[in-house]
Amino acid sequence: MALEQLMPLVYRELRQLAHRLMRRERPGCLLQTTALVNEAYLRLVDSSQVQWESRAHFFAVAAQLMRRVLVDAARERQSQKRGGDWVQVSLADAMIPQQRSADLIALDDALAALETMDKRKSEIVVMRFFGGLSVEETAAVLKVSPDTVMRDWQLAKIWLYRELGKGINEA
Repeated sequence: MALEQLMPLVYRELRQLAHRLMRRERPGCLLQTTALVNEAYLRLVDSSQVQWESRAHFFAVAAQLMRRVLVDAARERQSQKRGGDWVQVSLADAMIPQQRSADLIALDDALAALETMDKRKSEIVVMRFFGGLSVEETAAVLKVSPDTVMRDWQLAKIWLYRELGKGINEA
């Protein structure tokens, strides 16, 4: 299988991508970089029917999968915070802010809304923000010009900023 041959070659880059994503997570997050890479790998294996077009395409898909893993973990933490699976925690652990999980869930919800309106803009955000792909790599995956990626990236950031700001203003 091509993925089995590809993984040792890209594992280090996947770990770097996962590490960048994990730096955005709250301190004390139970999910670690290696676990994120491994979970994404398992999901990549499940997507064995994908025809990899390029390195950028592979990392775009990997970024999307890592995003899903992080959002799923954040949603799980939120459900536990609301009373599911009560656990005893120390005072020090209780002092760790929970805001980043809520922020990630809000971002995911906003990206889902953006995707219903403009799928390409949503894909650009995932590739650039979660995947760390360059403008040129994103353009190659989406088969559009780099100028189109930059324009859509700017518009998507403005739209997301406004969308995420609504929740703050309504609270």
